Amino acid sequence: MRPRRHLALTAVALTALLLALVAGAAAPPGARAADGVPWYEPVDRPTPDSRINVTGAPFTGTGPDGGVRGYVDAHNHLMSNEGFGGRLICGKPFSEEGIADALKDCPEHYPDGRGAVFENLTADPDWHHDPVGWPTFREWPTHKSLTHQQNYYAWVERSWRAGQRVMVTDMVSNGVICSIYFFKDRGCDEMESIRLQIEKTYAMQTYVDAMYGGPGKGWFRIVTDAGQAREVIEDGKLAVVLGVETSEPFGCKQVLDLARCDRGDIDRGLDELYDLGVRSMFLCHKFDNALCGVRFDSGTQGTIINIGQFLSTGTWWTTEECRGPQRDNPIGTADVPQFEAMLPPGVGVPGYDDGARCNTRGLTRLGEYALDGLMERGMMVEIDHMSVKAAGRTLDILESADYPGVLSTHSWMDRDWSERVYRLGGFIAQYAHGSEHFVDEARTGADLREEYGTGLGIGADMNGVGGWPAPRGADAPNPVTYPYRSVDGGSLLDRQVTGERTWDVNVDGGAHYGLLPDWIEDMRRIGGEDVVDDLFDGAQSYLDTWKATQGHDPGADLAEGATATASSTEWSLFGRYAPAHAVDGDTGTRWASRWKDGQWLSLDLGAPRTVGRVVLDWERAHASGYRIEVSDDGTDWRLVWSTRAGAGGVETARFDPVRARHVRVYGTERATRYGLSLHEVSVHAR
Repeated sequence: MRPRRHLALTAVALTALLLALVAGAAAPPGARAADGVPWYEPVDRPTPDSRINVTGAPFTGTGPDGGVRGYVDAHNHLMSNEGFGGRLICGKPFSEEGIADALKDCPEHYPDGRGAVFENLTADPDWHHDPVGWPTFREWPTHKSLTHQQNYYAWVERSWRAGQRVMVTDMVSNGVICSIYFFKDRGCDEMESIRLQIEKTYAMQTYVDAMYGGPGKGWFRIVTDAGQAREVIEDGKLAVVLGVETSEPFGCKQVLDLARCDRGDIDRGLDELYDLGVRSMFLCHKFDNALCGVRFDSGTQGTIINIGQFLSTGTWWTTEECRGPQRDNPIGTADVPQFEAMLPPGVGVPGYDDGARCNTRGLTRLGEYALDGLMERGMMVEIDHMSVKAAGRTLDILESADYPGVLSTHSWMDRDWSERVYRLGGFIAQYAHGSEHFVDEARTGADLREEYGTGLGIGADMNGVGGWPAPRGADAPNPVTYPYRSVDGGSLLDRQVTGERTWDVNVDGGAHYGLLPDWIEDMRRIGGEDVVDDLFDGAQSYLDTWKATQGHDPGADLAEGATATASSTEWSLFGRYAPAHAVDGDTGTRWASRWKDGQWLSLDLGAPRTVGRVVLDWERAHASGYRIEVSDDGTDWRLVWSTRAGAGGVETARFDPVRARHVRVYGTERATRYGLSLHEVSVHAR
C-alpha cells in the first residue's frame, strides 16, 4: 500500500482544480471517471471491443526494499504497420473507428490469402488463409504468422493487468523492403515513417486516456526518463519507452561502400529523435549501412533481405573467418524467385562458405561518431543486429567510457558478452521463444544475473517479422489451467476472448500480445518459478540501467591539451602522423611510428594528476605487447600496467590510481610488420 500524500492547496493549485472541475462538467460522457469505477477499469470502452478477461487490481507501489516489480518487454513494435510502405504488417493496434477497422487484413490478402506474398513465402506454404479478422479470427493472428496484427491495444492492456510494467516499442522500417515489396500505400523514406510511428504512439496514449476519463488517466504512459518511468510503475501503470530500429537512420545508407551521410546528418538526426522522446536505438538493422555491418538473417527472409541490401547498396553481405568465439547468424540462401527476378540480368545471389561466419563489416568511424552522440545524450544503445565485429568494437568503446547504457534484446549474447554487458550495468532480454526453450536459456545465464544482481527481460518482437512462442500442445504435461492467478497473486486471468475467438496458450502459443502472461504462466507450470521471479525483477533492473545512463559522467580526459612526444614518427608523402594527432580529439587522424619494436608515445599532462585509466584507440598497426608507465619528471618511469595480448581496436588499461604528470605508452611487440599507430589516447582519473 502506497502512503497517502498530503497536499497543501496553494492558490495556483486551487485555481487549477476549479478549472479542471469546470472542464469536467463540460466534457462529453466518459471524459472523467464514473463514481465507483476502479482506476484500472475504463469508463468508456468502445463497443464492440475485445475482452480483457482479467479481474482484480494491478499491483502498485514498491517492494520492501524500495524497488519496483513487473516484467519488461524490451523489444516490441506497436506501430510497424505504419512502416515498410504501410502494407507489410496488416491491421492496427487501435482505431478511432473501432475494432473492426483495426483488426482487418490487408486488401491484397482477400479473398483467400493468395495475394499475401510475404506472408506466404515465410509462414503460409499453401498460399492460402482466411483473411477475415474481427470477429472470427479463424486463421490469424498465430504464433508463426509474420504479417498480421498482434499488438491490438486491448491485448496489450491484458498484459499490463497481469504484471507488465515496461514496454520498449521500437519504430521500425526499411526503405528498400518497402520499395521492392509489391504493395504499399505511402512513400518509403525511413525517417518519415519513424516520425509517423512516434506520432501514432502518442495518439494511442490519447486514445487510451479518453477511455479512462481524460489526459494522463490511462494506463499507457510514454516516458522519457527513468524517474518518470518509476513514478508510472509505482502507480501500477505501463511505462512505454520509445526506441528506433531502422536500417538507414538519419539517411545513413552506403552505396558501393561510400557513406551517404555525414556527421552533421547524425547530429541533426539524434537531436530530432531525442526531442521526439526516443531514448534507445539500433545503429544498424538488416542492411549494412554507413554506421555498421549487421548480423545476417537466415532462411527465406535472409535471401530477401540480402537481395534488398544489394539493390540498396550495390553490395552483397560478405563474410570472413571469425576472429573470436562469437559468430554472426547463418545467411539465408533459400530460392526466392519472386524477389530474385528483381536483380539485374546475369546477377545472382552468392553462396557462402560455412567456415566463414562473420561479416567483414564492423563499426565505421561514422558509427563511432553516432555512438559517441548517443552517449552524449544519455541514450541507450542496442547492440543486437550489429555484426560480431561491430558489436565487439561497440562494447570496447562503451567499456572505455564506463557507459552503462547498453541493451541486448534478441538473445544474441554468448556468456562472455553477457558478462560484459552486465559488468557495464546494461540490461539483457531474451527473445520470446517457446516456454521450454526460454526457461532453458534463462537458467543458463542465471548465475551471471545472480552475480550482478540483475533481472531478466523479454524481447517479444511482436509485429517484428520474427516468430513467437509455439504452443506445447493440449496434451503436454502440466498445461496452463484457466483461470489462473497472476504472479503477484492479485489478478485472476481467464482465457482471452476477442470476438468469436477464444485463445488458449496451450494450443495457440504466443499468437498475440494478450497471451504473454499466459506464456509466463506456462513457464511457471513447467518448473520455471525462478525464471519468472527474474522476469519480475526486470522492471527495477531496466530502471537501474536507464538511471545510470542518464547520470553517466565520463570524467575529464586529462590528455586533452597535453604535450605529446614520441620515439619516432613515420614519414609519408600522403599523411602527417605527428604525436599530437593522438590527442587532438579527431579519430580521423593518428600518430604512427617507424617500423620497429620499442616505440613509445609520451604525454605531459602539465601538472601532477590522479591517473587510473588509459584508453587507446589503435589503428590496424597496433601493439600485441605494450605497457603503461607514469613519471613525475618524464625521466624516471614506473610501470603501472602491461599486456602481451593486445588485440587492437579500442583497448582500456585500468590500474590502481596513482599521481603522475607524465604518461607513456611503450610498445614491446608489434602485431604487424608496420610500426605502432594510435588514432587517440585518453587519460582518466578512474
